[in-house]
Amino acid sequence: MTKHQKEQAVEYLSSEFKSASALLVCDYKGLAVKNLEELRKSAGNSEIKVQVIKNTLAKISMNNAGYPDLDLKDTNIFIWGQDQITLSKLAAKFAEANKEKFVIKTGCFDNKKVETDHIMAISKLPGRDELIGMLLSVWTAPARYFVTGLDNLKKQKEQE
Repeated sequence: MTKHQKEQAVEYLSSEFKSASALLVCDYKGLAVKNLEELRKSAGNSEIKVQVIKNTLAKISMNNAGYPDLDLKDTNIFIWGQDQITLSKLAAKFAEANKEKFVIKTGCFDNKKVETDHIMAISKLPGRDELIGMLLSVWTAPARYFVTGLDNLKKQKEQE
């Protein structure tokens, strides 16, 4: 990579990291390229970005974006996006499917460093669509119970 390409990469990554509300750093040592492509494909469906970045370029870009210092060592793959829950679910699901070859190291949510335990806890929360479904179920419950009551009353009157 030339110096100009590195500067462009840092500029691009800095703007990407600034706009993201969640960033995860994962170890992918020993993982096949085919598996990484599966991760990228499933991330693309959720507007999440996945990229292998040199640690020095990532560190500079993260500093430019205002992230705290993450101890970047060894092989790292960076996953970032807007939705912390979706991002955590994606990484946790992929880590479960690829045990020992894909490990979530650390991350940042809203420019604050988070540990693996926090990321795993977030991954167990219901996502946006699930929460909307729960809310709709609660909102429609009174009307549903009213209609059920009327139907039961009708059946009772027909039997008499």
